[in-house]
Amino acid sequence: MEDLIKRIREFRDQREWSQFHTPENLSKSIVIEAAELLENFQWDGESYDEQNVKEELADVMNYCILLADQLNIDIIQAMHDKIDKNALKYPVEKAKGTSKKYTEL
Repeated sequence: MEDLIKRIREFRDQREWSQFHTPENLSKSIVIEAAELLENFQWDGESYDEQNVKEELADVMNYCILLADQLNIDIIQAMHDKIDKNALKYPVEKAKGTSKKYTEL
């Protein structure tokens, strides 16, 4: 993961884009790229351009990594922590096989 973060930073820094990468701008970019990802499935959830999905997903992930880096968040630890929190909210015996929100379980 560190190699990937380093490569993303280098790409950004070579272009002097860090000046634009405020938390607000990065958050906006995540949403914009997520919308572009969703657009692949807008009218047909089964027929989509796999290459375009990969590229848009990568854009979302790159912006997420940049935001975490900007805010000094260990993204891997944050993901582990969130899974632990969700495990408490969605115990297997109540959540298995249902898409209900934890408040409805």
